[in-house]
Amino acid sequence: MQWIVRDLGDAFPGIESTPGVCGGEPRIVRTRIPVWVLVQSRRLGASEADLLRSYPNLRAEDLANAWAYFRLHRDEIERQISENETA
Repeated sequence: MQWIVRDLGDAFPGIESTPGVCGGEPRIVRTRIPVWVLVQSRRLGASEADLLRSYPNLRAEDLANAWAYFRLHRDEIERQISENETA
């Protein structure tokens, strides 16, 4: 029973992490768009409308899920942004 609770605690609606896909980084389901890319794009001035135009497979719900994930996993996403800026 404990492993079920643990697994559910790691789940986040609309966001998934799959080993071997996007380096295992959290990404929008059905896509290869990591959350950190969306967060960084927003910081650099992209509006939600810009993101939806740039990524036609994204829905407004996906962006809401990404922002919510970021609020709860800020350190993880900040680390990924930093690692990808220096890469």
